[in-house]
Amino acid sequence: MSTNELVWFKSSYSGSQGDDCVEVATLPESVHVRDSKADDGPELNLSPGAWSTFLSYAGATSV
Repeated sequence: MSTNELVWFKSSYSGSQGDDCVEVATLPESVHVRDSKADDGPELNLSPGAWSTFLSYAGATSV
């Protein structure tokens, strides 16, 4: 599957005004992250383990 065929989901932590939007698309072998305002821009491609580690860290950190 190419990244053009991914199903993207907006983060529940994104701002309601549409200004701080992160989108995520998952596959069994990778997790893709992008800025929703630049859907043709660069993407971060992580392994599921790296994504899980990031989420654990982000959830344990206060903003």
